[in-house]
Amino acid sequence: MPSVPSTRPPSGRGLASSTGRRRPRPLARARKIADRLAEAYPGSASDLCALDHRSPFELLIATILSAQCTDERVNLVMPALFERYPTPQAFASADRGELENLIRSTGFFRSKADHIIGASEAIVMRYSGETPQTMEELTTLPGVGRKTANVVLSVGFGLPGLPVDTHVARVSQRLQLTDSSDPNKIEQDLCALYPPDEWGAFSARLILHGRRVCPARRPRCDICELADLCPSRGKF
Repeated sequence: MPSVPSTRPPSGRGLASSTGRRRPRPLARARKIADRLAEAYPGSASDLCALDHRSPFELLIATILSAQCTDERVNLVMPALFERYPTPQAFASADRGELENLIRSTGFFRSKADHIIGASEAIVMRYSGETPQTMEELTTLPGVGRKTANVVLSVGFGLPGLPVDTHVARVSQRLQLTDSSDPNKIEQDLCALYPPDEWGAFSARLILHGRRVCPARRPRCDICELADLCPSRGKF
């Protein structure tokens, strides 16, 4: 079992104002936000994940496919894809043209095929066909950055990991849980506010909240469970 330090976000020290001075984190408000989101969207990171999967490896492939694509579309593609290529070994030796055709509807299918084959080859050659369980190892796989690695860690293995996608970034900025637009710094700021065993589920809840209540355009502040805690209420 990997240790918690292997999942920690990039180094750095908390939130800072535009003048460079550190400002205190709003810990009490952050706790209220997390508690209300947990009530609105109960369950673990695995329960809340919208990507269908039966193993950490399937989740890895699904997450690679989900870039610039909806989870619904990925879920439609996955059954036929894994019927044809059920293991990392099968993906590593896949016919590129056939693989591209199977994932074409997810968009950017050529680069995704490169990443899937490359990651599968690495898993077979370096890790005996087993999906690695640390941030350091996962991010050496082709096409796997911190977000994808954090999904696999938190959802696939139940380990600490806080994926930052566009929804997490937008909602956490509006809630002023971070003042950064850099995903690594946002991850760092959010991880500093919450204990490691909450990271994955908190990220999943921000994603669901961003999709259902707080989209980029016309956020539904009138029905938002966090409206009274949100400094951005009514500004968008």
